[in-house]
Amino acid sequence: MEVVIYTNTGCSACHQAKEFLAQHHVSFVEKSIAEDPSLINELASMGFRAVPVIKVGNETMLGFSAVKLRRMLGL
Repeated sequence: MEVVIYTNTGCSACHQAKEFLAQHHVSFVEKSIAEDPSLINELASMGFRAVPVIKVGNETMLGFSAVKLRRMLGL
């Protein structure tokens, strides 16, 4: 199952989410809006205007919640 996280520099919740994924040995694709501003449009098309946005398969979460992310990943 593919895990994608949309991030921005200076985002503490983004950092926490990436740390959580790394600690649980979950590979993920990071899409940084700081490095690629066109991703802002991609997020907007999904209905989001903030980061982090974490996609696990068909589920999407705004923000970071260890409990919810654990459930989404089946941990």
